[in-house]
Amino acid sequence: MRAFEKRTALRIAAVSILLAAIASPIAWYVARENAEEGTVALAMEESHRLLNHFEAVDLGGPDAGFHAERAANAVAGGLFDIAEIYQPDGNKLAEAMTPEGEKVESLLPPHGAPSYTEAFYESLHLQNGQWVLRIFIPLQGKIGSAASPLTGYFEGVRVIPQWQRDQMLGSAFTAALMVAFASLLCGAALYPVVIRLSADNEKKARDVLESHIAMMEALGRAIAKRDSDTGVHNYRVAWIAASIAERMGLRGKEMQSLIAGSFLHDVGKIGIPDAILLKPGKLDESEFAVMRTHVNQGEEIVTGIGWLEGACAVVKGHHEKWDGRGYPARLAGVSIPLAARIFAVADVFDALCSKRPYKEPMDFSDAMAVLERDTGAHFDPAVMDVFRAMARDVFDRLIGCSEAQARGLLEERVRVHFGM
Repeated sequence: MRAFEKRTALRIAAVSILLAAIASPIAWYVARENAEEGTVALAMEESHRLLNHFEAVDLGGPDAGFHAERAANAVAGGLFDIAEIYQPDGNKLAEAMTPEGEKVESLLPPHGAPSYTEAFYESLHLQNGQWVLRIFIPLQGKIGSAASPLTGYFEGVRVIPQWQRDQMLGSAFTAALMVAFASLLCGAALYPVVIRLSADNEKKARDVLESHIAMMEALGRAIAKRDSDTGVHNYRVAWIAASIAERMGLRGKEMQSLIAGSFLHDVGKIGIPDAILLKPGKLDESEFAVMRTHVNQGEEIVTGIGWLEGACAVVKGHHEKWDGRGYPARLAGVSIPLAARIFAVADVFDALCSKRPYKEPMDFSDAMAVLERDTGAHFDPAVMDVFRAMARDVFDRLIGCSEAQARGLLEERVRVHFGM
């Protein structure tokens, strides 16, 4: 399993478990409440039926006490363990209870004369560990009609037997398990979908990245068409700069921008006339002024090309010098972007060690002597401290290196730092 797939699986599992941990108690509570309310509804319905049957709803007649006593005795022992019937003024007409009701009666919290107008109930856990439901129902001439006049009150207490408690709690537990299982199942079902979508996005991102790199190489080849020694030079300096930057801790977008900027540092030379760009001899002052414009032209080319904008730091700063005597902005010290300071060392070292139409390559000692002489003037001493320790390996790696070999070296770093 790849690292991404493992991370995704762990995250989805964590979210699924969290959802299960949150939803399961809620499901348990809702299921238990529903079971409790179902018991209450059944008890209310049964009490209505029995009270009607024994004519104990209208308690205003001369036989009200007789009917109430019969109804209370009938109700107690059915769904209720205590049954009490009151007149509209709150006086108790009848009371009946089972042996279970007698055991819990003294443990019930007392209440005053009834005066409620709507049915309700209380769920009570008594000191002896028993669970009771206490139901209060206002009696009306016509059961269920709010417009009927109040004729009395019925109050019933049901001691929930152990079997029913087990049944209610078991149903609630089953509901909680089902919700937990559903949460985990959803997570398991989402995992392949997320992996598939991620793979699609990764492929599209890779395609876009490869097209960006291909565009970068196309620009590099366009420069090489006009400047015969630029092609291999672009690959070499980009690899050297990336190698230095790795030791200095650059990662991510900073490294990507450095590589792109190093490869395209001279992209502005596309706009320099051939008579100046390809002149075999030394440029005069006016020609050199034109040549210097390649920096601004390069900045204009890469600006606005999305991901290449990061290359601007090197493109516009690769001719600045540590002591401020460079061009075009005459920046000095740390005002020069770090990427440009790193590139300056890589650029000059490769130029000194490479064969050009107008010069032979320097050996390693002579090239390093030039860099050491200009450290603190042209080059950042901190960058030189890093490069000095690796310079010999860089030289040995690049000596006699063809363009194809240099391209292979850079591609290796591109794959590492561009996530390919």
